[in-house]
Parts: sequence; C-alpha cells; structure tokens
Amino acid sequence: MSVIPQGPHVIAWRHPRPIGAEGRCIGRTDLAVDRRKAKRLAHRIRQAARQHGWPRIVYSSSLQRCAAVGRQLRRWGWRHHIDDSLLEMDFGAWDGLSWLHIAQAQVDAWCQDFAHHAPGGGESLHTMLQRVAASLRSLSAQATVPPDPPGLAHPLGRSSPSPLLIVAHAGWMVSARWVAKHPQAPALPSQWPASPRYGERCTLSAAPLQYRPVEPASRR
Repeated sequence: MSVIPQGPHVIAWRHPRPIGAEGRCIGRTDLAVDRRKAKRLAHRIRQAARQHGWPRIVYSSSLQRCAAVGRQLRRWGWRHHIDDSLLEMDFGAWDGLSWLHIAQAQVDAWCQDFAHHAPGGGESLHTMLQRVAASLRSLSAQATVPPDPPGLAHPLGRSSPSPLLIVAHAGWMVSARWVAKHPQAPALPSQWPASPRYGERCTLSAAPLQYRPVEPASRR
C-alpha cells in the first residue's frame, strides 16, 4: 500500500484500457474506453476518497480514456476539472500508427538521443518532463489544508494538504515519478521506468521536485 507523504501530493490512477490501443503508438490519439470499465474505476476512486476523507474533486486530461472516469464521478456529485497539462506525450506523426509501420531507423534515432529527440516531430521527453514538472507545481499550489476537527488539532499545529486526485496517463505518471527524484532526463531508454498497469493507483509527490534540467551546449 502506498505511503502518503507529507506536503502537497497527488493520488493518480491510470485510466482503464482504451479500445483499439493494441500494437499502436498511442499518445494524443483520442481512444474511447468501455463505459463499464470507466464506471468501475470511478467507483474505486470514490471508495478510496470515502475511506481517507479526500475531497470529491478529480482532475483529468480532455482525452476520453481519462475524462470518461471524471464524467462518471461528476454524475455522483464530484467536481471534475479538465487540465490538458495532464495530457499524454505527443508522438506527432507517429501517434495512432501501428508500431510496425514506424521505420526502425526513426525509432533508433529516438533511442540514440532519448531525452531530446522528438519522436514523430511531436514532444521530446525533455519537453514532457518540463511540462509535467510545471503541472505538478501548479497542482501543488491548488492543494488545500483541511481544517482540524474541534478538539483534534494537529500535533504539529498544521494538517497536511489534501491530495489532488487525478485520472492520468501512463507517460504523465512515470514522468511525475521521475521529476520528483531525478535532476536530469534519462539518457537511455533502459533507464526509463515501466508503466503502471491500467487502473493502478500511485502516490506522487507534487513538491519539492528534483528536476533541474540543463540544456546540452549544442542546443542552447
């Protein structure tokens, strides 16, 4: 079970498995999810919020595979905020294609400059990490400190901020983990962590962040 950190933090659930994603490069391609799967994940989020006393507010990108869960929670009285800083990585011309139809030479070019090459002319990993770090800083600024119940003041004089609840994309979640722990983007694909499973819940620090990228001299 995840340990809830002190300070601003995010509780993120990866969206349900989208329809038609198998074998394809999926970033901004807007795939639907089965309504029953979206409802099941929304139910799990609602249960967790009840158990922990979390606010009934959820954030997601505008893409269907995340937003469908937020819409279901809204039907149950939650507030659902669309925030496109939470979008998946942009794979440009690759997006939506079968991996078999993407030239191996193009994939190799990305792997050889993993942090700074923009696959398909879309978004580089460096740019993605910067976007996610900015997103976390913005979210942490929105975190609220709940009032202590009468007679139950926090022993340190201040309660921890309520977490921000997010239905998220795998790339965003892995990037959020990375910027919390690492000052630079990974140089090699082998350094990039595995994606969370569909529906998996992760606790992510929103502050402080370790990411302090330095542009290579050739790119300045």
